[in-house]
Amino acid sequence: MMNTKHIYSLLPLLLITLMLIVSGCGNTGTNTPAIDSAPDVKDTESSATKTSSDSKDKLSIMLDWYPNAVHSFIYVAQEKGYFTDQGLDVDVQMPADTNDSLKLVAAGKIDLALSYQPQILLARGENIPVRSIAAIVRHPLVHLLTEADGKVKSPKDLEGLTVGYSSIPLYEAMVRSMISQDGGNPDKMDLVDVGFDLIPSLASGQADAIMGGFINHEQLILEKEGHAINSFNPVHYGVPDYYELVLTASEVGIETKKDQLTRFIKAIQEGQKYVTEHPEDALNILLAHENETSPLDPEIETKSLDILLPLMNEEGQPFGMQDASSWENVRAWLVQSALIPDSVKAEDAFINLQGE
Repeated sequence: MMNTKHIYSLLPLLLITLMLIVSGCGNTGTNTPAIDSAPDVKDTESSATKTSSDSKDKLSIMLDWYPNAVHSFIYVAQEKGYFTDQGLDVDVQMPADTNDSLKLVAAGKIDLALSYQPQILLARGENIPVRSIAAIVRHPLVHLLTEADGKVKSPKDLEGLTVGYSSIPLYEAMVRSMISQDGGNPDKMDLVDVGFDLIPSLASGQADAIMGGFINHEQLILEKEGHAINSFNPVHYGVPDYYELVLTASEVGIETKKDQLTRFIKAIQEGQKYVTEHPEDALNILLAHENETSPLDPEIETKSLDILLPLMNEEGQPFGMQDASSWENVRAWLVQSALIPDSVKAEDAFINLQGE
C-alpha cells in the first residue's frame, strides 16, 4: 500500500512535467523555427542576388558630355537588357571635366570613355596609352557656323572678320585649314577664344563665325532661337573626314579585359540597331535618363538623332568598325598642323574588337 500511495503522490508532478515538455516541444516546433528561419531565408536570397550580380563582369563607361541623343544606343542597351545578355554590369558616368576622361581611362579608374578621334592621337602624342576600340560617329559634327544673312559665304570670307572658338587648339587648326583650302589667308582672321559661349557670341554678333559648334546641338539651338545658319563642313575644305566620336579603352584594359570589351561592343551594336529601327522609343528611353542639371529639349534631341543616324551607321559595315585609312589621314593632318609628332603611329591608336 505504501508503494502505491507513493506512486499516486508523484502523479501530479509527473503530469506537470509532461505538460511542460509537450508545451516546450510545441513552441520549438511552431514559433522558434519561424523566428530562426527568417534570417536564413533572407541570407539565402541575399546570397543568390549577390551571386547573380557577381556573375556579371563589371564595366564602367564615361560619356563625353551630359546624356543626349548620341548616347541613345548606350541607354537602350542598358534598358533592353543587351548588356545583361552579354554578362555585363555597366556603370554609365558623366565627366566632371571633359578633358579628364582619357586620363582616367589610362589610369585604370574607368574602363571606357567616349572621346574624339583626333583627341586619341593627340593623347598618344603626350604618351597617354589609350586606343579607340570602335567608331561611334563616323563623320564630323563640328562645322564652321555663320549667320546665313551675314558676310561669310565661304571660309575665305573670314579674312578680316572675327571667329569665336572653344579653347581647343584642334578647332583653331581646323578653321585655319578651311580658310587656306578656300584660297584665303588664315592669318588675317581675328581668332577669339569664347570658351563655352559659342551660341551667344554668334547670336549677338560678337563673332562672325564660330568653330566648335555641333550641327546636332549648337546649330539646332540657334535655329530654334530664330537664327538662319550656314554650316560649312570641314571635310569640304581640307580637313580629313574624321570620326567625331569613338569608344576608348586603355592599352592595359584591352589586354586584360578584351573579352568583356568585345561583349560590350556586341551589346551596343544591338542597342544601335534598336535605335535605328525604333528612334522614337529610343529617345523616350534617353529622356528618362536625362541629367537634372542638363535637361533635354525633346524637339532638339529628335532633330539631333535624325542628323546622327546617317553619320553613325554605314551600310555593309558593323556598327563601330574602323578603317585604317581614316586613322592614317587624320594622323598625317595633325602632323602637318604641328599638333602631334611624326613618331605617333596610326596603327597604335586603334583596334577593332567588333565581329565581322
